[in-house]
Amino acid sequence: MIKRLLTIILTLCAVVSYAADVVCVGAATQVVNGRDTIFVFRDEIHLRSTRGAVDWFTEDGRRIAANTDEIYPDDGIYRVGNSRFIAVKYQELDSLSIAIEPTCMSTILHITGVDDFLSRAHTYSLSYNALAWNNDAWTDSLVEDSGMLAATLYLPPLYDSTTITLCYDNAIRRSLDLPLTCVTATLPPDSVKAVNMHLVALATARDAKNELDRPSEQQLTDGNSYSGTLEVAFYSNPTPAARYYKWSIYKSTQHIVTRRDKDIRYVFSDPGSYRVVGAVNNEYCTCDSMEKIINISESYLRVPNVFTPNGDGKNDEFRVAFRSIKEFHCWVYNRWGKLVYDWTDPEKGWDGTINGKPAVEGAYFYVIRALGTDAAKDAGYMSKISYNKKKNKSDQSIIGVYQLSGDINLLRGKR
Repeated sequence: MIKRLLTIILTLCAVVSYAADVVCVGAATQVVNGRDTIFVFRDEIHLRSTRGAVDWFTEDGRRIAANTDEIYPDDGIYRVGNSRFIAVKYQELDSLSIAIEPTCMSTILHITGVDDFLSRAHTYSLSYNALAWNNDAWTDSLVEDSGMLAATLYLPPLYDSTTITLCYDNAIRRSLDLPLTCVTATLPPDSVKAVNMHLVALATARDAKNELDRPSEQQLTDGNSYSGTLEVAFYSNPTPAARYYKWSIYKSTQHIVTRRDKDIRYVFSDPGSYRVVGAVNNEYCTCDSMEKIINISESYLRVPNVFTPNGDGKNDEFRVAFRSIKEFHCWVYNRWGKLVYDWTDPEKGWDGTINGKPAVEGAYFYVIRALGTDAAKDAGYMSKISYNKKKNKSDQSIIGVYQLSGDINLLRGKR
């Protein structure tokens, strides 16, 4: 809701006056606006001097009455002694009308029938519906504004057709017991309309090490780091007048792709910081672009040395902690070298059973081969996997290439 501060004080002339030497008489009100004291009369202008008989002068120094305590002047600016004041007879603005000039950056209201001099004593209030983003959709939102009436008023840009209602002289008219008067204008459907968008990025993402699966999409947050390979859906959520779309994706400062669909999907594999910029436009307007920062972490793989499959919901599976792993295979052997379990999805693990039956407690041997998304395209493993722990050596000198082996201890303990 838009508000403007008003510097208007209204008082009935019969009650009090802010002019030191002059008061108004009859059905009138007094407006203090900055250094000006304005007497607004509903009917005939009638002023009285609080100093008794005085000389009355116009603003330019011309004397209009001499040695009298009351006058009935025309509209104008007057002086008595050191007091400067404005007398004006209230005029109905029956010819007041609104013309709407929509632009891409603002909405301009042209008010006709407003006298520049009289506008000092006129206030307005207006209301209209405008589209605003609310949770997950653009919805109509009531906007209200108020201020001093002028020949030109500026509003925020409008994204859809709407009717603007302007009510004028609300405070002055009430003080003079006059009814509130309003005029309306409607933004035509075929007029220039501004455009906007609300960028939303959704993905099924792991934003912490070794998280469980997340079956539904979540919004990605700027500044967070995510595990690759990450497929992200970008939705423009445009306002109705949008016709054309542009997506630009940058890795650091390097531009890597441009798309022109309303919504897009993109797969982020390599680690780094990506900037996704979306923009919408129509034949007349282009919105300020919105952007989303996507950080893809370097690969990471760590293996525990113990797990406790006792059904207590804590550490019940042999799982690795990882990020940005694109290829994975783990083999688990018993102490006689027999393969008891293997899997290829790093988000899964071994539950401590063999052919559906609980495995005996003790030490088991694992071998892991994995590639991170930051591994070179031609990266491979250094040698054939050996089941002999003494002969198998992990090589972490190659970025994104993991050849790991070691003991995993199965302890059931008490539930």
